[in-house]
Amino acid sequence: MLPLADLMQVIGIALACSLVVGAVGLAVLRLTRRATMLVQLVVVVVATILSVAVGMIAAAQAMYISPHDLLVLFWIAGASAIVSLGVALVLGRAFTRNSERLRSMTRDLGDGKRVDAVAGSAGSAEFASLAADLAQTSQRLAEAREEVAALDASRRELVAWISHDLRTPLASLRAMAEALEDGMTDDPQRFHRQMRAQVDHLSAMVDDLFDLSKIHSGTLVLAMEPVSLYDLVSDAVAELGALAKSRSVTLKELGSGEPTVVGDPRELARVVGNLLINAIQHSPAGSEISVTAQHDGDSHVVLTVEDAGGGIPEQDLSKIFQAGWRATPSRTPGQLEGRSAGAGLGLAIVQGIVEAHSGEISVRNIPGGCRFDVRLPRQL
Repeated sequence: MLPLADLMQVIGIALACSLVVGAVGLAVLRLTRRATMLVQLVVVVVATILSVAVGMIAAAQAMYISPHDLLVLFWIAGASAIVSLGVALVLGRAFTRNSERLRSMTRDLGDGKRVDAVAGSAGSAEFASLAADLAQTSQRLAEAREEVAALDASRRELVAWISHDLRTPLASLRAMAEALEDGMTDDPQRFHRQMRAQVDHLSAMVDDLFDLSKIHSGTLVLAMEPVSLYDLVSDAVAELGALAKSRSVTLKELGSGEPTVVGDPRELARVVGNLLINAIQHSPAGSEISVTAQHDGDSHVVLTVEDAGGGIPEQDLSKIFQAGWRATPSRTPGQLEGRSAGAGLGLAIVQGIVEAHSGEISVRNIPGGCRFDVRLPRQL
C-alpha cells in the first residue's frame, strides 16, 4: 500500500492532468458549440480518455508506474477508448435522430399542422416529455384556430343577417317617406305610425348589438341585489301573455317556494323575457309553454322553459347560443306582432348575461320540443 504522502502526490498529479485536459476540452467544446450533439459528445469522451492517459504518463514519469505496467494500462485504456467512442457514436446518432424528429415537429407546428407524439419514439425521457409538450401545444393551437374560425364564421353570419334585417325596414321607411313627400297617401297618420314602428325595430336591433358588444368585451355592469326569480317569471308571463294569446299559445307558470338569487333585476328579466319570446316564436298554435323557477339543492336555483316547437337538430344544439345563428326553417323565427324576431342575438345575449352572473345555461331536446335550463347561484 502506498504511503500517504505518495498517495497524495498521485492524486495531485491526476487532478492536475485532468484539469489541464479538461480546460482544453472546454475550449474545444466552445469552438464546436454550433456543431452537432454527436461531435460534442465525441469531444467529451476523447477528453475523458486523454485525461486518464495523460495522468498515467505523468505518474510513470514520477516513477509510480513501471514501463511494463504503463504499456499494459495503455492497452487497457485503448480498448476502453474504442468501446467508449463506439457507445458515444451510438448515443450521438440517437440524440441526432430524436433532435431531428423534434425539429420536424416544430416546423410542422410553425406551419400550422397538427402534430402528435408517438409513444416510445422520442428516446429519452427528456425528449419524450418535450415531444409530448409540443403535441399538447399543437392541440391547443388547433383548438384555438378552430375557435377563431368559428367566431369569424359567426361574425360573418351575424353581419349577413343584420344586413338582411336592416334592408327591409330601411326600404319600407324610404318608400313611406317618398309617398308622404309626394302626397300620395290618404292617411298620413297611418304611415307615421308605421314609420315609428320601423324606427323602434331598428333601435331595438342597435340596442341588442350594443349590449352584445358589452358582454363580449367584459364591460357589462351589473347592479347586484337580491332578486326573486319567481317574481321575474310572473312579470314576464303577464307582459307576454297578450303576445302568446295572439298566436294561440298558452303560457303556463310553474314552480314552488321563493327562489331568490343575487343579480341584476333588469338583466335577469331580460333573460326570462328573451327565453319566453324565443319559445313563443317557435311554438305552433294551440301549444303550451311552461316556465318553472325552483331550487336545485342548497346552492342553486334553476329557471326552466319548455316549448313544443319541434326540437332542434342535435348537430345544431352547440350553435344555438352563437350570435347571428339561426335554426332550420322549422324553427326560424318570424315576425311577431309588435316585436321583431331580431337578428339571432337574443339567445347569445341570454348566455352572456347568465355567465356574467356566474351561472350556466343549457338546452336539450324533449319529446315534441326543447328545454332551456338556466342555473344560477342561490342567495345564501
